[in-house]
Amino acid sequence: MFATMKSWKWLTGGAYTWGFIARVIVKAAVLFAVINVVYALLDPIPFLGRLSLYNLLVPGRERLPYGESAASNNLSLSSIEAMFGSHEISQPKPADEFRLIVIGDSSVWGILLENADTLAGQIDALNLTIDGRRVNAYNLGHPILSVTKDLMILDQAMHYQPDAILWSVTLESLPYRDQLTPPLVANNAPRVRDLIARFDLPIDPNDPALIERTFWDRTLIGDRRALADWFRLQMLGFAWSASGIDQVIGDYTPRSNDFSTDPSWNAFPDETNIPADALAFDVIAAGHTLAGDVPVLLVNEPIYIADGENSDIRYNAWYPRWAYDQYRTLLTDEAAANGWQWIDLWDAIAPEEFTDSPVHLTPSGSRQLTERIAAALLERITR
Repeated sequence: MFATMKSWKWLTGGAYTWGFIARVIVKAAVLFAVINVVYALLDPIPFLGRLSLYNLLVPGRERLPYGESAASNNLSLSSIEAMFGSHEISQPKPADEFRLIVIGDSSVWGILLENADTLAGQIDALNLTIDGRRVNAYNLGHPILSVTKDLMILDQAMHYQPDAILWSVTLESLPYRDQLTPPLVANNAPRVRDLIARFDLPIDPNDPALIERTFWDRTLIGDRRALADWFRLQMLGFAWSASGIDQVIGDYTPRSNDFSTDPSWNAFPDETNIPADALAFDVIAAGHTLAGDVPVLLVNEPIYIADGENSDIRYNAWYPRWAYDQYRTLLTDEAAANGWQWIDLWDAIAPEEFTDSPVHLTPSGSRQLTERIAAALLERITR
């Protein structure tokens, strides 16, 4: 009976009970605040990103995480550490491996291609050897066009002992005005600022496109999206390893073959001289400096060349002829001035081998491109 009355007093809010509850709430709030402050000061997301179930309980992914389709067992995230932690490149490097890293845009990542049909997958299928070691190509391409994004990925990739670097570029990845727009770049402001300072790049480190994380953003509450992304990536590893699906390939809208008479490109309304400093050749130069003694083969990737309406004005939906022709001249001059090893494959693939964009290839087109690149790689790297 006494116990029942005491319980009833607690439920009905005796004076001492409400005081006890208030003290518990205050202590919990203080503890929660302290945890958030300590979390913000430690900023553990980079460390946490390196902790991964991939290459441990499940195989490493063959390409960097990208996409939001539940059926593809994939997601896009901003943590470079978590992206690399999930990738097969995080495995120890075998003694007999010639490690080739492949960087670039969505054409390298392999939109509408199975892993085996990507540039890296096709290179592996050739069973090449260099210096008596088997060539193992690692697909570190990431969709969205920006050579600064490529440089950021290359900076991380240098921790994994590459023996050679294959860097695929196109004109759309080079305008300085667009370098910071990819979400992966915008959400990694400290990395980008470090690269700007280290290589004296003509990019404004205070550009508003770079997302500045406040103290609140670095707390446990503010970081909940990054934590959730990291956890989702780990859990998706089991479904991905069971299915092998990291991209659902379905129907698509073919690239355009007919165009308007619009001659504009990027910030240029019509035919004009594109100044070399409007394009991020300095970023490509920084990549070569970053690589040090590791050889780099730069590839001007193939583009779709239309033959339809107004194809005398535009090669494709991205490029008016005047702009792309100037770009090739500028790239040729920059490569010669800097001593870059490069290969110009802009017209190497037939139009019917392109899928939904001016740079995305069919499996057959990818195989043809790989054969051209492999020949250049063996010639340039081994001589």
